[in-house]
Amino acid sequence: QVQLVESGGGLVQAGGSLSLSCVASGTIFSITDWGWYRQTPGKQRELVATIRKDGSTNYADSVKGRFTISRDDAKNTVYLQMDSVKLEDTAVYYCNAEVYRRLYSIPSVYWGQGTQVTVSS
Repeated sequence: QVQLVESGGGLVQAGGSLSLSCVASGTIFSITDWGWYRQTPGKQRELVATIRKDGSTNYADSVKGRFTISRDDAKNTVYLQMDSVKLEDTAVYYCNAEVYRRLYSIPSVYWGQGTQVTVSS
């Protein structure tokens, strides 16, 4: 099995910074794509940022210039550095990963349980 566990959520003041981490564990040959998503009650899950195996990144317009996604393949970990946070950044943040469990296998997508980020005024 593969499990993803997020950490780093909490309360942060508007304009401040917060760092999130997500660690994948289990039988993993490689992780191709990592993503961070967020969701608030009653709203659709929103893509925040992605990072590919080659290191290329994409960001939602709402976070571009403020958030940074990075990865450490040796640790099977993805990070989200959140700077200049705004009230509207409040959400549960989820990581996901496309995982190959063995060479030339069919990949599967896994999700973490989420971590709450609350931005205060």
